[in-house]
Amino acid sequence: MGKRKNLSEFDKGQIVMARRLGQSISKTAALVGCSRSAVVSIDQKWSKEGTVVNRRQDHGWPRLIDARGERRLARVVRSNRRATVAQIAQEVNAGSDRKMSEYTVHHSLLHMGLHNQSGCPC
Repeated sequence: MGKRKNLSEFDKGQIVMARRLGQSISKTAALVGCSRSAVVSIDQKWSKEGTVVNRRQDHGWPRLIDARGERRLARVVRSNRRATVAQIAQEVNAGSDRKMSEYTVHHSLLHMGLHNQSGCPC
């Protein structure tokens, strides 16, 4: 059995409140839709530390493209809807001192929700 996604802050709050209101571990897990061990872990963190903050928020490499870059990328895509990722990357990199790979452009487009409706990304 693999790991699941991290619980949202809302889900963690639901777990804490359900446990404070006297719900059992099993009923709380069913309510939130997570494992019993996750409920126990969140409940213990809350009892011990008074918070259930996720410490893994800033993991991985820093993002190469910021909000301004995303707006520029979206503008390039809107100007030519049929452009390939390679063409978009070339246009975005033109006149820029900070070059982005096609991989970065592709994943930025997916992150922004800009993908082909036929199921094939970009």
